[in-house]
Amino acid sequence: MREQAPPKSMGFTRKFVRPQVVELFVTAVDAVLVVISGISCAVAYHIATGGRLGKADVYAAASVMVAINFLLLITVQHGYRLKAITNLPRTLRMTLTTWTGLFGALLAIAFTMKVSDEFSRGTTISFYLVGLAILLTWKTTAARWIARAQRTGAFANGRAIMIAEFGLAASSNAIADLGQHGYGLMRVLEIPAKDLASPLLLSSQAPRFEELVAYARENRIEHVFLLINWSRQHAIDSILDALKILPVPVHLVPDANTARFLRYPLVGTGDTFTAELRRAPLSFRECALKRALDLVGASLALIVFAPVMLVTAILIKLSSKGPVFFRQTRHGFGGRAFRIFKFRTMRVLEDGPTIVQAQKNDPRVTPIGKWLRKTSIDELPQIVNVLKGEMSLVGPRPHAAAHNTEYEQIIGNYAYRHHVKPGITGWAQVNGYRGETSALKLMEKRVEYDLWYINNWSIWLDLGILLRTTLAILTRPTAY
Repeated sequence: MREQAPPKSMGFTRKFVRPQVVELFVTAVDAVLVVISGISCAVAYHIATGGRLGKADVYAAASVMVAINFLLLITVQHGYRLKAITNLPRTLRMTLTTWTGLFGALLAIAFTMKVSDEFSRGTTISFYLVGLAILLTWKTTAARWIARAQRTGAFANGRAIMIAEFGLAASSNAIADLGQHGYGLMRVLEIPAKDLASPLLLSSQAPRFEELVAYARENRIEHVFLLINWSRQHAIDSILDALKILPVPVHLVPDANTARFLRYPLVGTGDTFTAELRRAPLSFRECALKRALDLVGASLALIVFAPVMLVTAILIKLSSKGPVFFRQTRHGFGGRAFRIFKFRTMRVLEDGPTIVQAQKNDPRVTPIGKWLRKTSIDELPQIVNVLKGEMSLVGPRPHAAAHNTEYEQIIGNYAYRHHVKPGITGWAQVNGYRGETSALKLMEKRVEYDLWYINNWSIWLDLGILLRTTLAILTRPTAY
């Protein structure tokens, strides 16, 4: 058995902050912001309308009541835990739904109890909008600040020791990760693999374990971490037996093989928890939410871009022979084929078992087509596909049927892209993977981003991708 001291940065030579303190701070700031928002909106509205602020105590009491209820609802959802605070999409979604639901419930109660006349509509609406904007801004700032603090190891979760299988401490990210989250490793004990495999581990290493227990008592150790291959059940049980006299929690750190699967969400299936290696297609509620965004967004886009599409159609017709629109077979949700709409940008209309991707300076591309492809205006007719339900505004980009068949055979997880509807834009596209995929590695990266999108879908992610799409087109024009 070998002992080693952890890196100096892992010790308690610097000041740390308890996560509980940060969680209480975020809770307190939420309360203060809600109360200030309510009172400020009441004062500002009455001053702006030339009225006199009467019943100030009523507005102050209402603001405090809203704050208390908001805090309780977020707490019930575990929204003030450090892990939840740093999960920005979930935090923003929780804040929006809780704030909106709370106002709706309180207004219904006020109406039922006939006390709604006590509050002006202008004050109530401004309180809802201003309070929501302030909370979302604060939540975003707090999430980023706390995430950055975690990376620098600013939080303290207590003094700890680690018992590790020889070689794993150096090859694992566990030590660095524990340090970032405030666990001060005071000592790391490494045990050779042959000793861990021995049925006499407990008796042969008894003096070492006794010395470790004495050290833990003397230095007020609060946590013990085991970094041992999970297949060594006898060794783990033996070490737990040796440490049973210590009234501290013992954590089993996932080994490399197990950690790969535990990165996925854990789902309760009766009395058993499973790692959801692949999430199911979107639920009915999620599909309805995404479809609502598609219908609203596509309808607005059709109205906004109608003049652009009309001018584009005229330019295509005047600049080259052939139809204005180009239709090609693509595969959508569940692998079902559909015909995609695009503005024609080439002199050819390929749609068969062999299709050559557009390349830089491709002679098949018309002069107006080059500009249309670079600006992605050629994709605008796909708004019709969205309205028909064949596509979504956001999702994995659909490829030509010939390319789809080819990539399904050489990229293992490629077909998983069909678990959601294809999109006009996607997570891969806003991260720079759009246009020609001249090398297999580029397509593999595109698929990697597509799969991440599917496994992490949220309505906020869709909105973020839509906002980033325009910037990505302007700054990374890789399509031709």
